[in-house]
Amino acid sequence: MVVAFEKASGKKIPIKLCPRRPGDATAVYVSTEKAQKELGWKAKYGIAEMCRDQWKWASNNPWGYQSKP
Repeated sequence: MVVAFEKASGKKIPIKLCPRRPGDATAVYVSTEKAQKELGWKAKYGIAEMCRDQWKWASNNPWGYQSKP
């Protein structure tokens, strides 16, 4: 994900690996096939496209859905 956001934003993202905090997931897995089978949902875009679109939206909306405070 970090690499995908770096490519989408054109910026280097500094990361710091730290011990897990209480409540943090040890691992996260996803299966689009399972989502399609159980929910009838199919992914339309890949990670690169999703990161690109999220970066574009966030760049165009720095205050989110609110107007500037």
